[in-house]
Amino acid sequence: MKWKTKQVLWIVVYFILILAPLVILLLAPRPAGRTFWRELSVAFGFVGLALMGLQFIPTARLPFLSEVFPLDTLYNFHHRLSIIAFGVTLAHPVILFIQNPYTLKLLNVFTAPWRAQAAVAATVALILLVVTSVKRLSLRLSYEAWRTLHDVFAVAIVGFALYHIFRVNYYTSVSLQRWLWVGLGIIWGLMMVYIRILKPLQLLRRPYEVVEVISERGKAWSLILKPVGHAGHSFRAGQVAWLSIGHSPFLIEEHPFSYATSDRCSETVGFAIKELGNFTATIGSLQPGTKVYIDGPYGTFDLDHHPGRNYVFIAGGIGSAPIMSMLRTLADRNDERQLQFFYGNPTYDDIIFREELESLQQRLHLDVIHVLEKPSAGWEGETGYITKAVLERHLSCEYQHCTYFICGPLPMIESVERSLLEMAVSRKAMHEFARKRAFEMTRKHIYSENYKMA
Repeated sequence: MKWKTKQVLWIVVYFILILAPLVILLLAPRPAGRTFWRELSVAFGFVGLALMGLQFIPTARLPFLSEVFPLDTLYNFHHRLSIIAFGVTLAHPVILFIQNPYTLKLLNVFTAPWRAQAAVAATVALILLVVTSVKRLSLRLSYEAWRTLHDVFAVAIVGFALYHIFRVNYYTSVSLQRWLWVGLGIIWGLMMVYIRILKPLQLLRRPYEVVEVISERGKAWSLILKPVGHAGHSFRAGQVAWLSIGHSPFLIEEHPFSYATSDRCSETVGFAIKELGNFTATIGSLQPGTKVYIDGPYGTFDLDHHPGRNYVFIAGGIGSAPIMSMLRTLADRNDERQLQFFYGNPTYDDIIFREELESLQQRLHLDVIHVLEKPSAGWEGETGYITKAVLERHLSCEYQHCTYFICGPLPMIESVERSLLEMAVSRKAMHEFARKRAFEMTRKHIYSENYKMA
């Protein structure tokens, strides 16, 4: 089955699970004497809870999903549906209170029945989840603290909401509705077990250790790892993994980085990491033998997912990491295709992998076009940013017959895409990995230090 078909299939399944409670509500016999607005309130509540619970799935990094959906898509999907779920869920009590103000007494935690108190607790947890996510930096919460709270609030929302539904028992008296919610609850529980227990256990059995830390230009490092007690794992050039460095995979602290080595290298695996934050500033001091756990590979930003006649790579700063993995892989495959690499950096000295790119031009039919924001005196190459004019001056292939891989900060991605569209390049020919957008969905305004604007 083609991966595009799989995408459609999984989207359909996802929305069937979301809408199933509503369909059963509409088709099953309803309690007598219920007004339209009360029914609408319940419908919003059911859909909102299904949406909230199923948010565990897009960010669980499930292999069967990450193989068919780009990471950008999964995290953006999670982010957007979470906003919708928040609004739909809050509509449930708001409509109920407007339709029947007498129900406001249910907010009194001292006199309200347990089913009402559970609903209040779920709503409070939902609001706290949103506030701590949106205002994480203002609240000065570390990523690890935020993620712990995020999990606690998410579980509380689902748990209290399910208790509320079953205790109210107007609609769960219908067997199909009752068993649907039981099934959804089991799915949500299994997601948490998989994320917090099963996956760390798998990683614990497959440790890696640091072999070498190589200093690169532009305050970047190449982190070289080797498997310990196992044969390692395969990946596709351009994919990404989450690393737990120097601690157990059961701890929440992990960091996403792109593979930077050739996928033909089986004895070691490498990642390119730029110093842009407290964590990445420590990479250079890592000692050989330090334990590392690799949760990956993930993503569809790779050569094998997007074969083409000619490749054009466009990157900014550390966005070159997955591109280097692709170029190194193509060199090891003795690839004969025409390749171009448009690479933006602040200065000539900041060009990561500069010398290796020169040698790769001898092994491949590769043309590297450096674009510098702050060139030194005497620089005769391109300056500023990777614009439409720069692309038109240097693209050697017919625009519509090239396959484009674009990686870097979101503003660069959007600018390059606009330029290519103006050049009549099909959006289907563009494959982007906007690193900030992919990871800010999990970090909420703190993206991986590896993915900062150049």
